[in-house]
Amino acid sequence: MRKPRVEVRVDVTLVVDWTEPAAPLPEGAPQLNRLGRGTFALQCHDPESQVAYRNLRVRPLPATPDPTPPPVVDERYARMLELGRANFPLVDLHAHLKAGFSVEQALALSRSSGMFLGLAVNCGKGFPIETDQGALAFFESMKGMPVFVGMQAEGREWVTMFSKQTRASFDYVFTDSMTWTNPAGRRMRLWIPEKVEIGPDEQAFMELLVSKTVGILETEPIDVYVNPTFLPAVIAAKYDALWTEERMGRVIDAAVKSGVAIEINARYKLPSERFLRLAKAKGAKFTFGTNNAGASDLGDWSYPLAMQKALDLKWQDMFVPGHQPSRAQRE
Repeated sequence: MRKPRVEVRVDVTLVVDWTEPAAPLPEGAPQLNRLGRGTFALQCHDPESQVAYRNLRVRPLPATPDPTPPPVVDERYARMLELGRANFPLVDLHAHLKAGFSVEQALALSRSSGMFLGLAVNCGKGFPIETDQGALAFFESMKGMPVFVGMQAEGREWVTMFSKQTRASFDYVFTDSMTWTNPAGRRMRLWIPEKVEIGPDEQAFMELLVSKTVGILETEPIDVYVNPTFLPAVIAAKYDALWTEERMGRVIDAAVKSGVAIEINARYKLPSERFLRLAKAKGAKFTFGTNNAGASDLGDWSYPLAMQKALDLKWQDMFVPGHQPSRAQRE
C-alpha cells in the first residue's frame, strides 16, 4: 500500500484495488477510517468459520503517480460502504461477458465499484453453449478468477441438454420464465416482440405465465429466479394490474418451497417493491443481478440498492453461492 491506495492480492491475483476518497463523505454516512498506522487483525464470523492463512506480507506500492482517480463520494458510495460494514453481500450474480466486454474489464469494474461479480454463460437451445463440453470449457476458463461462475439455463430444454455433473460444476445455476412453449406449440421468447403471442385474453396469458413460472421453480434444478415477473413489452405497462397479489403469492410460494432465491434486477427494475415486500414476508431469499448486454449497462445498481434500503434487507435475507451446496449438487 501507499496512501491513498491499497492493493490486496491472493497469491498473484489482484482482488482489491482501492483508493481512499479525498473528499468527506455525505452527511449521515458512516465514519470512514482513514489510512494510517495500525495493527492487522484476522477475524472469522463464528466458531464454525475456519480460514487458513500463510505468508502474510505487507509491502509499499511504488512511489509513482497513482493512475487511479479517487472514487466519487456520493450517496451510493456511502450506502455501499455502510452495507459492506454490515456484512451485507455486495454481489451481482447476473453479469455476462458479451459484446466485447472482457473478464479483465469485469474485474476492473468490480474492484473500482466494490461490487463483487458472478459471471454467467448462457446455456441452452439456440445459445452459444449447447453442450456439456462448451459449458465446462467456460467454467475452466474462469478458474483462478476472483468471481463466482454461473450457468444461465435458457429455455426449458436445458435440463436434458446438460448433465447433472456439468450443472453441479458451476457455483450456481439460474434461469427465468421468459422462454416456454404455449398450448398451441409456439416457442415463446418474451423479450422479443415477434416471438410473443398474448392472445385476446390477457388474464389467460397471465395464468399461463404464472403456471409456467411455478413449474420451472418447482422442477428445474436452479438456485436463482432471474428477470423475475418480466412481461412482454405489449403488456408491460399493465404490470401492477396483471401481477395481482394472488399471482405473486403463487410464484413466491414456489420459490420459497424449492429454496430458489429471487433476483432484484438492476436492468429491468424488477420485481416491483410490492412483490419484494410480499416475498420477504414469506421468507424468500434474494440476490442482486443486472443481465447486462455488454460493458455499457453494467455498473448501475441503483434499483437493487434502493430496494435493499426500502425493505431493510440484511445479509441473512440474501443468497450467496457456496454457503451451502447448489441445488444441482444436492439433487
